Amino acid sequence: MKKLLALILALVMVLSLAACGGDKKPAEDPKPSEGTEAPAAPTKMTLILRAGTYADVIKKCLPDFEKEHNVTCEVQELSEGDLYSGIALDAINAKGTYDLCMVDGSWMAEFTENGVLANLTELGYALDDDVIPATTSICYVGDDLYLAPYYGNVTVLMYNKANVEAAGYEADGIKSLDDLLTICKKAQADGKKGFIYRGDNQNNLVVDFLPILLSFGGWVIDENNKPTVNTDEFKAAMNYYLELIATGEAQVKDDLIASVDTGAGTMGIGWPGWYTPTADSTADYIALSGAATAGAEAYNSNVYGIWTIGVPANSQNKELGAELLAYLMDADVQKATVPDGGVPCRYSSLQDPEVLATYPQYEVVCKALESGMYRPVIAEWTQFYTTLGTEMDNIVNGVKTVDQGLADAQTQLEKLMG
Repeated sequence: MKKLLALILALVMVLSLAACGGDKKPAEDPKPSEGTEAPAAPTKMTLILRAGTYADVIKKCLPDFEKEHNVTCEVQELSEGDLYSGIALDAINAKGTYDLCMVDGSWMAEFTENGVLANLTELGYALDDDVIPATTSICYVGDDLYLAPYYGNVTVLMYNKANVEAAGYEADGIKSLDDLLTICKKAQADGKKGFIYRGDNQNNLVVDFLPILLSFGGWVIDENNKPTVNTDEFKAAMNYYLELIATGEAQVKDDLIASVDTGAGTMGIGWPGWYTPTADSTADYIALSGAATAGAEAYNSNVYGIWTIGVPANSQNKELGAELLAYLMDADVQKATVPDGGVPCRYSSLQDPEVLATYPQYEVVCKALESGMYRPVIAEWTQFYTTLGTEMDNIVNGVKTVDQGLADAQTQLEKLMG
């Protein structure tokens, strides 16, 4: 009897273990069939980009490329200064960190002189005829392509519609810099701020002043790269600028946008990448006429701030980087970025009837890009604008007179340029 009970208990335990899975060995993963291989792990690519809309529109394009090419893309988004130093510092490494970089046009001479960028022509990439020709002028060294113009930033005059109308103007009636001053003085008299400018660093102070300087027929260097700061044209532009900015104040970019958008401020130099107006927006932008006064000669006063893309020379995935660049520069891919704030340097995007129906300001951007000017393409540009911006800041804050500040800047810049 005892043996029978023991046998029954043993049987119950076995059945219980079977119901619970017991000590049954876990099922092994099926082995791949002979002749097949496990999927390859994705290749990691690293992109170093300018933070803001410039990086945002690229990030939205990446998933399709990642899926098609079995890659994962890590994006580093940096301020302009950190982007420059990040690319420059990584260039000294034998094995680079980055596979695609965003480059300001003014860095081109320095970067190509120091072998920072890969030769895109040798990697099999070429620009097509749809890209606005003037935007490509700094992308080549000889016949070899090193950069592609990706984001069509160019200076525009951002303005508040209501404030301009209160001064008795329509956008197409702003014909000269004198008109800007009249409008801003009226706004100031009405208790609002007139002209808002960026004075937070030397680069912003210089670059946002350049359209004013060009409208007076001046520039910062001549055809031989000799500084042309202590000139009658520069002095006239600087004296005008002091009167103009006295109607408003210095603000950082985001505050400038908000100020003009709300009507607390009236106008300022802006860039398409900052703000995408529609027909119902309180603010809009136009291109400066290039004339200082009514009836004066109209100069080209559109200054490029184009963000180009390139492949670092020390990238560990140069061919794949060139494929990503070609994908991002594709006409259809670029047009798809417009609703998110993309500004392609392409006729097919900026002149597309459907695009213009929603974003009519791109007609202005296209014309500005067709005849814009790059900042000086010199290896010393960073030191140049730092020196000039420091002396301009001295003038703006009353530390030096216009004559003294520009004379001191000229002396320092002549030494810099040798």
